[in-house]
Amino acid sequence: MLSLFVIAVVVAVSGYGFGQEAAGASPTDNLPAHIQRITHFGQRADWSHDGKRILFIEKTFGDVYEIELETRIIRPMTQHYFHEGYTRALYLANGDILLSGAPQFDARDPWPSRRESAELWVLSRDLSGPPVRLGSRCSEGPAVSRRHLRIAWTVDHDNEPERLPEGVSQFWMADIVYRDGVPRLANQRIVLDSRDLDFEASLETQNFRPPDEKELTFSAYGHEGTQVMGVNLESGQITDYSRTRFYEEPEGIFPDGAHTLVECDRHNGKGSGHVDIYQLRLDGSGEAQRLTFFSDYPEGKASNPVVSDDGRYMAFQMAKASDPAGVGYGIFIFDLAAAGN
Repeated sequence: MLSLFVIAVVVAVSGYGFGQEAAGASPTDNLPAHIQRITHFGQRADWSHDGKRILFIEKTFGDVYEIELETRIIRPMTQHYFHEGYTRALYLANGDILLSGAPQFDARDPWPSRRESAELWVLSRDLSGPPVRLGSRCSEGPAVSRRHLRIAWTVDHDNEPERLPEGVSQFWMADIVYRDGVPRLANQRIVLDSRDLDFEASLETQNFRPPDEKELTFSAYGHEGTQVMGVNLESGQITDYSRTRFYEEPEGIFPDGAHTLVECDRHNGKGSGHVDIYQLRLDGSGEAQRLTFFSDYPEGKASNPVVSDDGRYMAFQMAKASDPAGVGYGIFIFDLAAAGN
């Protein structure tokens, strides 16, 4: 496994040849050798466990696609049935796909379908039919174990107004079990309730922390900017890994569990619309290193990074500062070893 980023905080003003802002230019004009663009559309990438394929969403409320990296062949995963569009697609440990999407969609008022009415579904890896509804709503992105058929997700007042007061978020965790080939949720339990925290924030699950997956990383939006947090799934202990007042949202996590990728504005302090990708040490030091420099360009940013299971590659997307979070314009691959990290 690649040993990654033992360097302390680096707030760089130079990167791969375009540390200065260039009016009218694009981050793709000066890509270094260790970054390559593999699609010209799509967002929210997820690595297959063998590292040979990447799953991604066409657009918010769009279809799901998979690209084979060796051949660059793109195949649709959700066009064999009618649906209302998806906001997340993640590989489960057995190769099936966890989807998040609403059962109804209104193009005149689309955004409630992203978090208020989005539900969890499982699509069979053989694409033999439509997905199976799991019977739970999910606010924004769920967390998926890379080792077990286990997931965690967020519910809050927006999608459970009859049960949760305004401003309250809960993290739920469950196993996915198959009975007669049909997936369902089992062993459901609450692992965090925002009312038990000593601060106020909007919460979102992110990743089970490898290798033992006894901790769940999460975003604490609005707390000291936005912070990278972890909750111990056995003790309930909360750890603040950011220790800054910048915008820091955890995304993909490294297979050794020592670092996580973060959408971060430490370099400019301009907020979530002007982020680049950093790697943050998960030792409580707050040490981080900047990896991308897309936000040095007008309207540019890099977002939604994920790490391959061998720790060699990062997939991420190009995005625009003015767009809602998660919107992307193509998937990129960052070779961490070739970059000397």
